[in-house]
Amino acid sequence: MPYAPQEHHRRSMRLKNYDYASSGSYFVIMVTHERQCLFGAIVDGAMRLNEWGEIIERCWMEIPQHYPYVMLDAFVIMPNHVHGIIILNDNNMYTIGADMVGAD
Repeated sequence: MPYAPQEHHRRSMRLKNYDYASSGSYFVIMVTHERQCLFGAIVDGAMRLNEWGEIIERCWMEIPQHYPYVMLDAFVIMPNHVHGIIILNDNNMYTIGADMVGAD
């Protein structure tokens, strides 16, 4: 279902005039389409990752290998979403948002 502002009544949580490419810590949430439980299940009070959840975990942990200016902090995978904190660091030779083709 496409976003319809007149129906969903959401407002942006983003700060006006803030450069989200600047250094700092950012809390991110990624939710599955239609909140489908795709990453595993809660069993006896603990999250049990399925194959897709394990892929999400591996990909999350590999982010700094693809983007050397990114450091990872706490994260958690839930059945239908992921919470995490990423830290954008400006102490590097890359420009955030620049073309990263060929970067290791």
